[in-house]
Amino acid sequence: MNLENTQVQMRKGILELCILQIISRGEVYASDMLEELTSARIMVVEGTLYPLLTRLRKAGLVDYKWVESTSGPPRKYYTLTDNGLKFLKQLGVTWKELTGSTRKIISKKTLTKDQESK
Repeated sequence: MNLENTQVQMRKGILELCILQIISRGEVYASDMLEELTSARIMVVEGTLYPLLTRLRKAGLVDYKWVESTSGPPRKYYTLTDNGLKFLKQLGVTWKELTGSTRKIISKKTLTKDQESK
């Protein structure tokens, strides 16, 4: 198995949660999301982010508005809908359950061969 591929898949698996969490703090521009995700070492590119934002919008979880910019074209700022907030809360519960379960499994000590035979 390829370690790097597994790591990428793990990061992709939590991408929706992270994006919704970022948007839940208030209006946010896509490039700011990319910057925060990258600084958190969740590597994502525009070609991944924009289709995901479109899916979240079509699912009724996020909305956006256009804001005029003094330094170029208008910018699209994203916000959570009421359904998006409910969805994020449910994802948060699932995340806590998963991290707790994973921590429990990872923290168990491995038995030595001598211990196994007793």
